[in-house]
Amino acid sequence: MRNAPIVDEQELLSTIERERADHHTIAFANGCFDVLHVGHIRYLQAAAQEADVLIVGVNGDESVRTLKGEGRPVMNENERAELISAIRVVAYVTVFHENSPARLLGVLKPDLHCKGTDYTPESVPEAAIVNAYGGRVVIVGDPKDHSTTEMLKRMKA
Repeated sequence: MRNAPIVDEQELLSTIERERADHHTIAFANGCFDVLHVGHIRYLQAAAQEADVLIVGVNGDESVRTLKGEGRPVMNENERAELISAIRVVAYVTVFHENSPARLLGVLKPDLHCKGTDYTPESVPEAAIVNAYGGRVVIVGDPKDHSTTEMLKRMKA
């Protein structure tokens, strides 16, 4: 079994074009995935059920530091991307360097933008962008009972 390819934005655009030519629907999910846990797996599995192809955007190191604070990320962006690429339901992985995937969503225009259950369709920050190009926001995964931040706190205790 092979890992999903880790591709840059240009490769991803070409890939999406080929997938769409084959009449495949595209779902996009994103996150820091700093310390992989079961909540991440359930989120990605649920996202993959929404479309034919799942693309996962992994936040780059600087954006994780900005979003999560000092001492983060625990693993660098290449290692986090490689872990995500090894998950069976993931078709493609890309690393993005902004704090939000908004710009990337506007470029890629996936059919679905999948967010975890800590959001509602109305609270997804990128919803306006996705709706503007005709995409849909979907909430997927199990209840938000898992947190990397909380795991790290427990590990330090």
